[in-house]
Amino acid sequence: MKFDPSLYLILSTDLIQKNLDDFISNCIKSGVTTVQLREKSKDSKSIYELALRLKSLLKYTSTSLIINDRVDIALAAKVDGVHLGQTDLPISKAREILGEQAIIGLSVENQGQVINANHHHLDYVGISPVFETNTKTGLSNTWGMSGVEWVSKHSNHKTVAIGGITTANAGSVIEAGADGLAICSAICSARHPFAVTSRLQKIIKLSRGYE
Repeated sequence: MKFDPSLYLILSTDLIQKNLDDFISNCIKSGVTTVQLREKSKDSKSIYELALRLKSLLKYTSTSLIINDRVDIALAAKVDGVHLGQTDLPISKAREILGEQAIIGLSVENQGQVINANHHHLDYVGISPVFETNTKTGLSNTWGMSGVEWVSKHSNHKTVAIGGITTANAGSVIEAGADGLAICSAICSARHPFAVTSRLQKIIKLSRGYE
């Protein structure tokens, strides 16, 4: 499966106000290319069961399924990959466990981490956070638009912008060089999430000159 991070949904089921199956199905139809399951408050069994449910929903699509942090659950559920933070399992060990074909992403929060990531077998780096966001707390600074430009120029990997991305700033982030937009609240908490995903996909295409 070819990894496309263009419109990357960070799924937190606590934020969703609709039936999960319908939500995922409609998000895929309206343009989501990658789903990351990010559940900070659930136990391992619940996350595993959610991963299997999502895997089933995405079975006949080209959408990748990634688990946040949990290499063990990614392996057990046999999903497409894992997204790691700076304090999670080392990249080399995650790669050893999940295999060469697995999608592995890493959050980068400063320039040093970007340069260090260039020495590792990764599929993308998450520029985190670009703007202030309630879903990523405890971080000392934000990258801003100039940071997105810097990472896009200096990283050897695909770049996914994370944190505070909305329809209002999505175009500028893509134009700054990001290969993809990782979005949680703006989709999961939206009154009309599928309209938001459709709008975001159109913005991405316009920003890349496809339309």
